[in-house]
Amino acid sequence: MTARRPLRSFGRRRAHRLRPGRRDLFDTLLPRLRVAPPPTGDALDLPAVFGPAAADVWLEVGFGAGEHLAAQAQANPKIGMIGCEPFVNGVGALLSRIQEDGIANIRIFDDDARLLLEAMPDAVLGRVFILFSDPWPKKRHHKRRFINRATLDSLARTMKDGAQLRFASDHMGYVRWALGRLAAHPAFQWRARRARDWREPPADWVATRYQQKAQRQGRPAVYLEFLRLARS
Repeated sequence: MTARRPLRSFGRRRAHRLRPGRRDLFDTLLPRLRVAPPPTGDALDLPAVFGPAAADVWLEVGFGAGEHLAAQAQANPKIGMIGCEPFVNGVGALLSRIQEDGIANIRIFDDDARLLLEAMPDAVLGRVFILFSDPWPKKRHHKRRFINRATLDSLARTMKDGAQLRFASDHMGYVRWALGRLAAHPAFQWRARRARDWREPPADWVATRYQQKAQRQGRPAVYLEFLRLARS
């Protein structure tokens, strides 16, 4: 494992001031849940993060306020869930949910998800969620989009054979961008067979407040589901 290079996150790190109770959780709860890549550049020890009882490890990139991540964790208590989110207010919202609901199987990486992917061992992730990430709509900012060849190479390395990648967005330009790059990558296969496969959410879908607001404003979501093909 090579030493990790510094990465630059372009999104906001903070919006409104945190409530006192949520600020306290950054000192009391987050240190117990935070995932920290080894400083030596070695691979992350996932059994040490979740313990040997975890049946699988799922990753959500950019969990926002944590509604989807928390719901998936509660529905799948034997799965170790890692959520990546550099936005302080989103981390605070998730910490509050974890404390209130007693969720035990979530860990948090509060920085750029690409740093965590670089520290991941090979073939360890059973499912990856990339839901409503920043579309960076201006053409000069397209290089900032999370879906690109380098990131897909990292996901292909860290995902198990047969693992599922879910991407959703209400920005059609970003949907076309993501679909084109995912379909062109040799490690992934689009699972859609008919229009409703990308127009309708998966059976275990959890709609977030952001998505509900987008729907009210006439911006329906598109759901792309890809399979990590077996390694040759």
